[in-house]
Amino acid sequence: MIRIASVVGLLMACLALSACGGAPAGREAPFNLEATRELIAQQNERFTKAHLAGDIGTIDAMFAPDARAFPPGAATVTGAQALHDFTVDYIKAGLTEFREESTRFYGNDTHVVDEGTYVVTYGPDHVTERGKYLNVWTRVNGSWKIASNMWNTDAAATQAPTK
Repeated sequence: MIRIASVVGLLMACLALSACGGAPAGREAPFNLEATRELIAQQNERFTKAHLAGDIGTIDAMFAPDARAFPPGAATVTGAQALHDFTVDYIKAGLTEFREESTRFYGNDTHVVDEGTYVVTYGPDHVTERGKYLNVWTRVNGSWKIASNMWNTDAAATQAPTK
């Protein structure tokens, strides 16, 4: 009888330990919105630095293969090659400032939405544009990628005063 009680006790302890260890083998842990928000904030920082450095390869890698961008006053840009070409032209504008600030974040384990504001300064005349953005992120092979990228200005872009 003591031996059975010991075996049952050992089994109960093993079950308790495995329950505390997170998700069972082969399954993902439950979705954690706050942890995902932090991860996307890091991705946004990479996105910002890549734009300022002209690192098109990093920017390209952040988009899902079938991603779309919705730039202001232009047609929808769809797919990896079209996004690459658009990014090359965008970077050629000579970005000197690129900032995003997330203001709202929500979603689930397959899609999250990051809404926010941005400031971008570009060109030889240092035109500054302020506006808002909306990025829809999706999971692709376990990594978060931008599925949809939309932004538009709050008002007409302004030019820095000449000296």
